[in-house]
Amino acid sequence: MIFDAGPCSVAVIGAGHAGIEAALACARLGLDTVIFSLNLDSVGNMPCNPAIGGTGKGQLVRELDALGGEMARAADKACIQYRMLNLGKGAAVHSPRAQADRRHYQSVMKNTLENQKNLRVKQAEITEIGLERGAVAFVRTSTGATYPCRAAIICSGTYLGGRVVMGGFLRDSGPDGLAGAYSLGGCLRKLGLSLRRFKTGTPPRVNGASVDYSKMEIQLGDECAEPFSFETPEAPPNRAVCYLTYTNERTHEIIRNNLHRSPLFGGVIEGVGPRYCPSIEDKVVRFAEKKRHQLFIEPMGLGTNELYIQGFSSSLPEDVQIESLRTVPGLENAEITRAAYAIEYDCVDPTQLRATLEVKGVPGLFGAGQFCGSSGYEEAAVQGFVAGVNAARKILGQSPFILRRDSGYIGALIDDLVTKGTEEPYRMMTSRSEYRLLHRQDNADERLSHLGLEIGLVSPERHRAVLEKYESIRFEIDRLEKTFVPPTAQLNSFLADHDTAPVETGVSLASLLRRPQLDYAAIAPFDPERDESLPRAVTQGAQISLKYAGYIERQLRQVKEFEKLESRRLPENIDYEKINGLRLEARAKLQKIRPENFGQASRISGVSPADVAALMVYVESRSDSTN
Repeated sequence: MIFDAGPCSVAVIGAGHAGIEAALACARLGLDTVIFSLNLDSVGNMPCNPAIGGTGKGQLVRELDALGGEMARAADKACIQYRMLNLGKGAAVHSPRAQADRRHYQSVMKNTLENQKNLRVKQAEITEIGLERGAVAFVRTSTGATYPCRAAIICSGTYLGGRVVMGGFLRDSGPDGLAGAYSLGGCLRKLGLSLRRFKTGTPPRVNGASVDYSKMEIQLGDECAEPFSFETPEAPPNRAVCYLTYTNERTHEIIRNNLHRSPLFGGVIEGVGPRYCPSIEDKVVRFAEKKRHQLFIEPMGLGTNELYIQGFSSSLPEDVQIESLRTVPGLENAEITRAAYAIEYDCVDPTQLRATLEVKGVPGLFGAGQFCGSSGYEEAAVQGFVAGVNAARKILGQSPFILRRDSGYIGALIDDLVTKGTEEPYRMMTSRSEYRLLHRQDNADERLSHLGLEIGLVSPERHRAVLEKYESIRFEIDRLEKTFVPPTAQLNSFLADHDTAPVETGVSLASLLRRPQLDYAAIAPFDPERDESLPRAVTQGAQISLKYAGYIERQLRQVKEFEKLESRRLPENIDYEKINGLRLEARAKLQKIRPENFGQASRISGVSPADVAALMVYVESRSDSTN
């Protein structure tokens, strides 16, 4: 029976990491919002590793926090071990990562949704999205409840058409044995969306009581942990430890002997999997020369003995998983509590979306997260935020909120998806950003908090604090530039001890800091006027700015060149098929994606610089003829 359940402004379909950020953004911007979940016990679930951040991903979380999103704050309430990755490399790739208490994180996020003004939380399966005059008009549940709305945001994760695969065992299912969603896909196809099959996998979980930690390498959290949120006032405590162990030739032999039972190699799995997070059987085949692979043993939370075996993702039969896992040092008697599995699911070709994450040709319909072809909680969360903000701004009659590539990792992620598309689950990495020295995790607040203020999700007080922080950094840089140290025997002995050249004349503290061998703490004996009360964020910010000044200037010049192409918009009604100067492939790609500006056009796969030049000539000639 179909019935009217009452109107809302925005319907968010799915309550995972994308759906949470989308719903909170809409509600906080004053829109009456309803978020739907197939099961309210799965809100904010982490069906894969219960961890936040990582290389490239940590940058996304800090950018989201600077814009006014929720993930970083929730992580700081629920994470149990913090590490800053890549500290042995340059500041451009330093990336925060933290192990989370899975159930606590879910509880924090569910409670946040439940207590948010303008937001209703519903357990229901959305089976239909209805249009009126070509635009979104309502969503309908499997029980017939109809919610008139002006926008819908699809955040379906791996539930849409979900199918679990483990050896010869196949079952229609969402992750963690939860129900999948199977009616909505047909509706989306009728709306003209092109869907494809992707897949992801999970490793087994084991009972910690059955593990021999003495045979593993301990991995402690950072001594001085850095929180995810710029608003978290104190360093969070490390309350758990992780461990490292390795597979061996016997492990690989068992896997090779059972490849005939692998659905990955037997053609059972149809979906395309993530290149950068392969299953253990895929690693054994692709990297046959490697004698071992790392396995990270990570806790699922403080209130459980379950451990997550990162690096052992698999779709092999359960008996093969048990046999091979028990060849690993420390896991000889491991009791598997949850077997590994692969899951296939439906997602959209993201080139059908605008940079706002609105579906082209279906006004009011937005997508985010794995539905758009990405993988990972962090990638999902930032897309959910952008989709939610744009849905709200569209309804409010405001201009679109578009983050360009030169603004940070979020802009690069969305631009990659909607411009280049993806043939496999997209994962953010530092290498995907051309300007990663500018887009560091430590300066995300400086880069983006003013945008959070403009859209209404960062308070004036918080933005003022950001301005004061960077004023302090500039003041400290100026002090270091103007403070000189004489060329004493003590200084030169210190420089020799640190394998750097001696000085013959006075040298500024800033010049010393620019040397790769020295840092802020090392030069302290020669800086009697330093303010010991300065926050670490200020001293680190000053140090990074000084050390990388030349590289930063170079990237800023590159950004200016980027802006020239990005600011040149393309007419919406242009017919690329009629432009004779374009190659056939370029015509087809441009006609399909319909880029908004020359910068986006230049990044489309199959569009060459010569094609862009021809396009410029065409647009200019058309403009001249119009005038």
